[in-house]
Amino acid sequence: MVECNPFQIRQFEADRAYYNQLDIENFSLMLKDPTFCYKFYWLEAIVMLIDENVEQTSFDAVINEMIANAWYTVLEYHIHLSGMRLGRIDDSLEKAVLLLSQLSQLPSNASKEEIRNAIKTHDEALKKFKEQLTKMVPYRALAGFFKTHGKEVNWNSTTSIIKLMDEVNESNLLPYIFDSGSSLSKKIFFSPIWIRFIQENSVSILGWIQYEKSKWLQTNNPEVPSIVNKLTPLNEKARKLDKVRTLWNHILKSRPILDIYSHQEIQLNNYDMDHFVPWSFVMNDELWNLTPMDPSLNSSKNNRLPKWEFFKDFAQNQFILYQTIHEESAAWNLFEKCFRDNLHSIWAGQELFRPGNSKEDFMNILSKNMQPLYDSARRQGYEVWGY
Repeated sequence: MVECNPFQIRQFEADRAYYNQLDIENFSLMLKDPTFCYKFYWLEAIVMLIDENVEQTSFDAVINEMIANAWYTVLEYHIHLSGMRLGRIDDSLEKAVLLLSQLSQLPSNASKEEIRNAIKTHDEALKKFKEQLTKMVPYRALAGFFKTHGKEVNWNSTTSIIKLMDEVNESNLLPYIFDSGSSLSKKIFFSPIWIRFIQENSVSILGWIQYEKSKWLQTNNPEVPSIVNKLTPLNEKARKLDKVRTLWNHILKSRPILDIYSHQEIQLNNYDMDHFVPWSFVMNDELWNLTPMDPSLNSSKNNRLPKWEFFKDFAQNQFILYQTIHEESAAWNLFEKCFRDNLHSIWAGQELFRPGNSKEDFMNILSKNMQPLYDSARRQGYEVWGY
């Protein structure tokens, strides 16, 4: 027997004023007062499924989508979805992502299809964390609609919540309702009129969710820079290294520069620009964090921190750059071309690259500003590369 979506028994007008039947104000409260990150990922998953013309689904399918959406943020950028509680991860969604990564050995840039397939393979192992995600967020996301109805909610009774949900839905149309199934098998039915609204406004709604999510993640990861850029996979086109490379090419033509790890001389036409503190943490291409590096070693280092002991050699290369730009007008002209994309830090412009620094002054300024960044990345969970 085919199960019928209960919303299909109600017909709504499809004219331009259809949204007058929707409680947009309470929809805007669906992300209010989170305790964990779950509301953001729950609503985001629902909007994405609706955008794919899904009319009914299950808790299990929505939570699978939540895991896939959180994957890159957790694994590539080492973001804690609900912060750390006394050094411990309490967030079930983050725990599910970490466990799936361990079991599947998928890379941090795995595709959504690969992640979904891995979830199917390891579903039993993930069940504990997935069931924890069903307990409150699907219901509490509707709290604004319930409050408007003027009745107290017994959050400890799923049966009472579903009964209240059905009552509210009769007079104040909800975006979704549930059946009486249990745990992950519980079905979710989306209202056709809400489907229309969400599909017509999905870009704006997802943008709002991303904004609220980024505020939440930044609050819970206060040491991490540029959270807003860490919600989606890396866009390689965002990298701005051309001007920096041109400057280093000029320096390499006139003096030897040693790889800070191997101490071998860098070859002019065979080097990579390496971020001492990984790009995925700093999310910028600041000149003071870059040095030429042997390509094979750069591939090995990947998204990890070098041991801090290498900082001295890194700072030595940076000082050579500093000397060159202040001694040669051609180098200074190339340095000026880096201003737009590679020199935004106030301390670097006002202190590090100002004329007149001794080598000791220069290295102290660089160390004073880079070590806190390095230490923050380590606390966030970035591995140290064992060259």
